[in-house]
Amino acid sequence: MVFVFLLGLAVGVGAVARFYFRARRETERVEEEKAHVIEEKQIVVDFMHGMIEALGEGLTREELFQRIVHAAILSTGALSACIFEKTADNRMRGAAVEGLFPPHRPLPEGSRMKLTTRARFIEQVLKSETFDLSEGIVGECARTGKTILIADAVADARVVRHDDPALAVKSLIAAAIVFRGRMIGVLAVVNPADGLPFSETDRSLVQSLAEQAALAVHNSEFLHLQIEKKQLDLDLALASNIQKMLLPHASPEMARLEVDARYIPAQQISGDMYDLIPLAPHRLGVAVADVSGKGIPASLLMAICRTNLRQIAPRHDSPAQVLAALNRAMAADMHQDMFITMLYAVVDTQTNQVSLARAGHELPIFVRRDPVSGVHVTELTASEGMPLGMVDPEMFEAVLVDKTVPLASGDIMVLYTDGVTEAANAEGKEFSGSRLADVVRTLQGRPVKEINDGVLESVVRFSGFDHQRDDLTLVTVKRT
Repeated sequence: MVFVFLLGLAVGVGAVARFYFRARRETERVEEEKAHVIEEKQIVVDFMHGMIEALGEGLTREELFQRIVHAAILSTGALSACIFEKTADNRMRGAAVEGLFPPHRPLPEGSRMKLTTRARFIEQVLKSETFDLSEGIVGECARTGKTILIADAVADARVVRHDDPALAVKSLIAAAIVFRGRMIGVLAVVNPADGLPFSETDRSLVQSLAEQAALAVHNSEFLHLQIEKKQLDLDLALASNIQKMLLPHASPEMARLEVDARYIPAQQISGDMYDLIPLAPHRLGVAVADVSGKGIPASLLMAICRTNLRQIAPRHDSPAQVLAALNRAMAADMHQDMFITMLYAVVDTQTNQVSLARAGHELPIFVRRDPVSGVHVTELTASEGMPLGMVDPEMFEAVLVDKTVPLASGDIMVLYTDGVTEAANAEGKEFSGSRLADVVRTLQGRPVKEINDGVLESVVRFSGFDHQRDDLTLVTVKRT
């Protein structure tokens, strides 16, 4: 009985011991995993800090990729790493590399060379070759968005074999760099420095690094966009100031003639233009023009047009001759997809006449005071002509005709661009030439400044500037 008791006691003690040692091993395993998690979190935090510092330095995209690759090697202990970037045509290309990272395809024979030269050569190969998303481990990672761990690359048929032992792949991890569903590229690390295969812990770490890299790339892109936008805003403000400098600062003073001009660009810079050119004490050149398109190209073309007009206008008495000479002078500066509509008029207070010619521009509005029939709007039948730069000079000049009409005391001439008449309301209806004529007719007895104020107020009431689609220019001339 004593023997049986002792035997039972020994078995019980052994069971307790086994339970204790299993519990201890489990505790050690949990502690080890916890330590790995803490270590991984610290590595990721350090990586994040490094990326924030990189953004603060204003690195280029290529420099940022190189910083990510270097940080990935330090974090994982890999011998080499590479970022493959997704190109615009949906292919993959090496964007940054550190160490002897094995190229995606076998190297040509005879490419062995010194280590430093070879590293530079391999980097050139990685950055020059592109491959489809269906090719290799990197392509698969980019296509699926899943992190790929290959612990034993020697036994995996998907891994490219290189004759050079220095390029042999023993273990690798590829993680997708994705931000909000947008594939940016793939971070790949190869061959741990300790010679052991990459583990699931390493896989989790590289995936976390790729996620933080995606955030860093997105923030870098956003930062550069903000910088570019700020620079563009400065450029546009400068262009706008220069354009305003080219416009007349004040209406020229001329006996028995009132002139008022308004210019409201739809954006910072405009494709509209007007000019008031004193030709003699009793003669004034008045031009209103509109370039096809908007933005900087239109504003530059208009600046060139205005400079040429200022040089040409004093040389000719005929508005048609001025437009013909201007068209020939502008020929070298006009692109096929751009043209300019213009109306040029010469007001003569000595003869009480206006001579004008049109290069595809809107007809002016004439409001006259008739002692018998009262105030009425005169409809002109002046030839429309062709826009500047649209056809060859011979065809342009063939349809260009001067029109001369009287301008008696109290008569008003209104020149404008289509930004006035085509201003649309919420229902898509346009302000129209008839509404413009009605407003001018109603305000015919007022000074030209009040007439233009009334026109603009009517346009605002009709459409609101929230709906301004085009540049707006308005020039009103009144014989007093």
